[in-house]
Amino acid sequence: MSTSVSQISAWGNGLALRLTKPMAKIAGVTEGSPVRVSVRPGRIVIESETEPTLAQMLEAFDPKKHGGEAMACGPAGVEAFADGKP
Repeated sequence: MSTSVSQISAWGNGLALRLTKPMAKIAGVTEGSPVRVSVRPGRIVIESETEPTLAQMLEAFDPKKHGGEAMACGPAGVEAFADGKP
């Protein structure tokens, strides 16, 4: 999860919140993406209406931040028998 401090700005007769490119990339949204906005006193929640695609998730993956892939143990279950040896 990423947290950032932003500022609400005037936009026509309404208000707007600007997302930075890194924030939009992490959320998997682009211009025109549908979002769901929930509000209650003191709280605004913006959620992507669609789940990101695998390609979007892989594009957002940062091996330096996430440390790459690692397994704490050897193959288990079906993986242990994939090569035909028990």
